[in-house]
Amino acid sequence: MSFDRDRLLSLPPRVTHHRYTRRDTMLYALGVGAGQQSDKDDLRFVYEEGLQTLPTMAVVLAYPGFWQKEPEYGIDWKRVLHAEQSVVFHAPLPVEGEVRGELTIDHIVDKGADKGALLYSTRKIFDAATGTLLASVTQVSFLRGDGGCGGPSLPPRAPHQVPSSAADERAELATRPEQALIYRLSGDYNPLHANPAVAAAAGLDRPILHGLCTYGIAGRALLAALCGNDPARLARLDCRFTAPVFPGDRLELALWRGAPGEASFQVRAPERNALVLDNGFAEFTI
Repeated sequence: MSFDRDRLLSLPPRVTHHRYTRRDTMLYALGVGAGQQSDKDDLRFVYEEGLQTLPTMAVVLAYPGFWQKEPEYGIDWKRVLHAEQSVVFHAPLPVEGEVRGELTIDHIVDKGADKGALLYSTRKIFDAATGTLLASVTQVSFLRGDGGCGGPSLPPRAPHQVPSSAADERAELATRPEQALIYRLSGDYNPLHANPAVAAAAGLDRPILHGLCTYGIAGRALLAALCGNDPARLARLDCRFTAPVFPGDRLELALWRGAPGEASFQVRAPERNALVLDNGFAEFTI
């Protein structure tokens, strides 16, 4: 089926049900680096006594898989890039239970026949037992092969701009050589993150880390710096993916404190002089 912008925008929500356990909650936390340091604060995310859920686990709950690959959407899936990620956290995530995800395609921006298109989608995650809205997960996908699809010629949504001044705080973030192999057990089995042959076919010298793993690693650091590691205090986390991270990279997070309850951030891989997350924005309660 060919790419049809109007049809995609008219599709009903795609519903996914997901039951997860306390083990899954701990495994996600390990996948984004919790427990690497001898910090007892991390125990709340990786140990069953007093277990809490990292807010960024919302990105893997009711995950519908690589839905852009399915023929009914008509997307040139081999040329899709994950461009931006935003999550609004409405309520703390249960440490176990069942959730329902409702995915909608919100908006498609045609950049031109040879420039691709931007697809904005949102997955609302509900507690299946209570109906409580837990999180709204918004993703921007760059469809490099689907430009010229028509529709209103609207500019892309402007990303958050980080300050040009020196950062207020910096934090070093470690990744492990096997980080992607752990993170993929939370549901994203794209072989690009595990199989050297697949990575080589994509022009990479080795498998790369999942963008959402880097997002979760940054989220952990921001939760500690801004929220005292209290998951209930993080309200929103946005970023743009700008370069790949390789498992084992040392990362550096730069943090700018803004208005009360707001902060900006970037993440770099300093040894490669690569900016890997940009336009970062966090909201939190104080």
